[in-house]
Amino acid sequence: MSRAVHVVGAGVAGLVAALALARAGRAVTLHEAAPVAGGRCRALPDGTDNGTHALMGANRAALRFLADIGAAEGWIEPEPAGLPVLDLADGAARRIAASPLAWRDPALRPPGLTAAGFLALLGMALPFTDKPVAEVLAKHPALLRGFVEPLTVAALNTPVAEASSARLGQVLRRLGGAGAARLLVAREGLGPNLVTPALAALQAAGVAIRFGSRLRAMTQADGRIAALHLGEDSLAVTEGDAVLLALPPWEAARLITGLKVPERHAPILNLHFAIDGVGPVRFLGLVGGLAQWVLVRPSGVSVTVSAADDESEEPVDTLAPRAWAEIRRAAAAFALPGAWPEAPPPCHAVKERRATPRHAVGFPPLAPRRPMRNLALAGDWTWPGLPATIEAAALSGEAATKVLLRLGPTA
Repeated sequence: MSRAVHVVGAGVAGLVAALALARAGRAVTLHEAAPVAGGRCRALPDGTDNGTHALMGANRAALRFLADIGAAEGWIEPEPAGLPVLDLADGAARRIAASPLAWRDPALRPPGLTAAGFLALLGMALPFTDKPVAEVLAKHPALLRGFVEPLTVAALNTPVAEASSARLGQVLRRLGGAGAARLLVAREGLGPNLVTPALAALQAAGVAIRFGSRLRAMTQADGRIAALHLGEDSLAVTEGDAVLLALPPWEAARLITGLKVPERHAPILNLHFAIDGVGPVRFLGLVGGLAQWVLVRPSGVSVTVSAADDESEEPVDTLAPRAWAEIRRAAAAFALPGAWPEAPPPCHAVKERRATPRHAVGFPPLAPRRPMRNLALAGDWTWPGLPATIEAAALSGEAATKVLLRLGPTA
């Protein structure tokens, strides 16, 4: 039975695992190379978020974690009547429901949805074939453009021309249940509504947290981890102790010889506009332009561009005016309160160049959950049942925890 556990990586997977292990009675130390926790769900030094992260009602593992840390009430449903979506090509403003159960109302159906289009979506939800999403929906261009493509780039962070229909099907299968398609965002931000309560819960559970503690290497002996080399220090991992790595795939591959991991990644671009007095919290979708998702809070406006292969190379001086012009159109289309000046307010760009693996046709190598006797792996890229999402990260943290709690001879 494991006594002490070193959790390396304070993203969502590491936070979930560290808390569960501590509450199960383990002596947990959480190591994080960065000065802050959260990983890709982190808060920036100025208090804004690195991206417009959202959860769905189907994300039960992520919602469990929010409940466990006492943060669930900070996540709200800004668009209960359906997601407002503006088509920048023709100015059409509509509300679209993500759940097929709501499509009985014609006003909430995706544009271009026909009986044949619905059958094409149903076919993707069944795990029988794997083709590029654009190929599957080739006969339904309006449905692809107005609904499936935004969903694909949001969930898979991969252009539809290469995105895996099987991976998108994993998402579609989760949206059919009652309440599964509810969209939730942090009311104030990832700092106050995720990272801060998570760290408080960890400290209350007795977890020792070490920031600026980068894992340089691990000493292996007899099929187990014998030592961790963190910064200038080395820590012995004695018999009965364990290690949980919750790191990006390239870091895990650096540390574990021969580990097969996803090698191709896709970027995400986030733009944060500093503007006051534009609340309440809203979440909008845009089609046909630069901006894809717009999160409005009283403290500012954030834009996300997923699968941003070209956009991530563009300077913020040209990105900001383009995005702001689209935001103003959306604000007018949906009558958002507040002043929306013509000139863009100050803008800060965050470019996550390796935000997620590229979810192309064919599944990536499946990482072993327990590659060594006293070592478990977590991280969104290790969960085969979903693309790399917050939910996948939380599920992987839970799974790695279970492995270590029943630690025994390597299977």
